Amino acid sequence: MDSDQYLGWLALALTPGLGARNAGKLLREFGSPEAIFNASLTALEAQRLPAAVAQAIHTRQPLSAAAKELAQAQTAGCRLLTWDEPEYPSRLREIYDPPPLLYVIGNIELLNRNMIAVVGSRRPTPYGNQMAERLAKDLADRNLIIGSGLARGIDSSAHKGALAAVQGGTIGVLGCGIDVVYPKENRKIFEEVARRGAIISEFPLGTFPAPQNFPIRNRVIAGMALGVVVVEGAQYSGSLITARLAMEFGREVYGVPGNATQPASFGPNQLIKQGAKLVTGWEDVVEELPTPVRAELLPVDVATSEERASLVEESLAPTVRPLYALLSMDEARHVDEMVELSGLSSSEVLAALFELELKGVVRQLPGKQFLKVLL
Repeated sequence: MDSDQYLGWLALALTPGLGARNAGKLLREFGSPEAIFNASLTALEAQRLPAAVAQAIHTRQPLSAAAKELAQAQTAGCRLLTWDEPEYPSRLREIYDPPPLLYVIGNIELLNRNMIAVVGSRRPTPYGNQMAERLAKDLADRNLIIGSGLARGIDSSAHKGALAAVQGGTIGVLGCGIDVVYPKENRKIFEEVARRGAIISEFPLGTFPAPQNFPIRNRVIAGMALGVVVVEGAQYSGSLITARLAMEFGREVYGVPGNATQPASFGPNQLIKQGAKLVTGWEDVVEELPTPVRAELLPVDVATSEERASLVEESLAPTVRPLYALLSMDEARHVDEMVELSGLSSSEVLAALFELELKGVVRQLPGKQFLKVLL
């Protein structure tokens, strides 16, 4: 599509008070942005638009703003994608209110690949972070795309896991302008996803990450995915909104069970009680996918997490093995506690922990706290 042909689509996106749902309704009624902006005021009012919105479209005011937006998008290296282009995500087009226009940075070919969304709490437990990262890596290694919201917490862990995979890829869906990095501490992940995956947004450039934008963003995550995996989420979390939307769209919904005493476990545990598929590994996700999708997946090492942990333990030196056994995946231990429980000197414990860190089976948290890594 010629760049000037995006002007009408941009103008619709920039029309105050219109929104994706009404923009879609107008496009279905009139056939194109040009026809909408050429329509009479009477015809526009007949679509039950607010008077101010109908007046703005009739006077063609948003078209001047669209020209500036187009120039800024081109300067930012951003691709625009309308819902009548073949590269537009086909699954997203199926939902009742798909965004007519998407801003895209990165590999646009990923948008029509088989995607699993991994979402959850912005304040996860160490166990939740490890589960999200491991699941994302294992699924990406089998040639699935991992989608999430580039937020802090579980989203970040999911993107990190996908980026660590040899195959697959990852897509970040934003609740702000595509030129806005939010949260600020995710700049490195943002840049890596843009370079090796794709980032999309339906919001105009410079849009602030307002709270009301995230439920809007969540429907895009759910709409693009074959299924949504909720790792952790409190009772009223956005991840539950994403899961509910996935159910409405006929997508698979999965929950990673968590400690019932942890508030962050409420969401997935509740979903499992309501019929979501319980997930402890990539196999639980894959077995629910349609047969044609499973046929496309790459065969990788099929050892379970427990089998991998057992193999790691067998490979450790006899002096290190007891310390590894003292650690768990969901609750960190302080080095002083390990000295007390093991009966070893502090220097021996620190040397053993250093060896375990080098092997990638133990992670150190701030304050000399140590945690077993989920394999």
